[in-house]
Amino acid sequence: MMKVPFNRPCLTGKEFDYIAEAVGAGQLAGNGTFTRRCHAWLEGQLGAHRAYLTHSCTAALEMSALLIGIEPGDEIIMPSYTFVSTANAFVLRGGVPVFVDVRADTLNLDERLVERAITTRTKAIVAVHYAGVSCEMDVLLDIAQRHGLLLIEDAAQGLMSHYHGRPLGAIGHLGAISFHETKNVISGEGGALIVNDARFAERAEVLWEKGTDRSRFFRGEVDKYRWIDVGSSFLPGELTAAFLYAQLEQAAAITAARRRLWASYVAAVRSAGLNEVSTPIVPAHCEHNGHMFYVMLPRGLDRARVLAALNHEGVNAVSHYVPLHSAPAGQRFGRTASAMTVTDDCSERVVRLPLWPGMSATTPAEVIERLAETLT
Repeated sequence: MMKVPFNRPCLTGKEFDYIAEAVGAGQLAGNGTFTRRCHAWLEGQLGAHRAYLTHSCTAALEMSALLIGIEPGDEIIMPSYTFVSTANAFVLRGGVPVFVDVRADTLNLDERLVERAITTRTKAIVAVHYAGVSCEMDVLLDIAQRHGLLLIEDAAQGLMSHYHGRPLGAIGHLGAISFHETKNVISGEGGALIVNDARFAERAEVLWEKGTDRSRFFRGEVDKYRWIDVGSSFLPGELTAAFLYAQLEQAAAITAARRRLWASYVAAVRSAGLNEVSTPIVPAHCEHNGHMFYVMLPRGLDRARVLAALNHEGVNAVSHYVPLHSAPAGQRFGRTASAMTVTDDCSERVVRLPLWPGMSATTPAEVIERLAETLT
């Protein structure tokens, strides 16, 4: 029986060498040589004003909530079809997630519904780039500018994707990226805060350094470092940064490999004549990173039965998010600002299929063959 795990972490070959280099240099705590290399790579690749490694994308989102000054009762517009961290980061500061429906084509925040969700308490919009495909950022930027709002990109899945040629994570005022084991470029756990608006850069460094001006002290800008603001231990250890830098060096190759497998899946679905399922839609002005391949099952089909059958055949296929607006905490802490018709419908029909670098070029066709057998 064919065994295909949903994900398999991919190594580039230099991870352990760089970890050994960090150990040999006596750098185990964060903000060492490899942290600085990662920062430089991210700033150069994204064209960002500043980048700060964090121990998770969740931490980067929490830093964003602090930076934009979320206070109790402030509202943050976001999709319901996202991971809990998108909402938790703001709820922790007393913010109220305001859930808006997603588009049926990309499963991204429906930009047409955002403006009517704005109230006098609205502070920010969070654009979640689902499956590494961009939201309609120009529309969201225009809305944010006209209403005096901040735009934050939850680009957890978006590294190496682009919108009209612009890197995801580098378009909004702030961006958050994930390097979790399930993402394209990985460090086990890890993330980064991307600062695109210069007015947030100085404070971001202080928050990142536990609320101190420690970095300014080491640059010789102050004669001692002090506690000057709130903050936390957001940065990762240097061994994590060393591992990550080996991945970042090969980000283009990793992305190309994933995109080839993604394209093979699309071709296999077409060859199998599976007209009853739909595949991801990538608008022409968006360049995706091959992060995820999913199919949308026909309405009325029992997804649990399909997943059970695929897993019985060795294909570790999975569903995705339970919409936040229908979850107990979502109902407690947030509210909806639109009908959630697309979110409710699509969240019940998504089936994510295995995709990881190193997978055999023939595996997508074999997986789709198993899927076709399941649907007959």
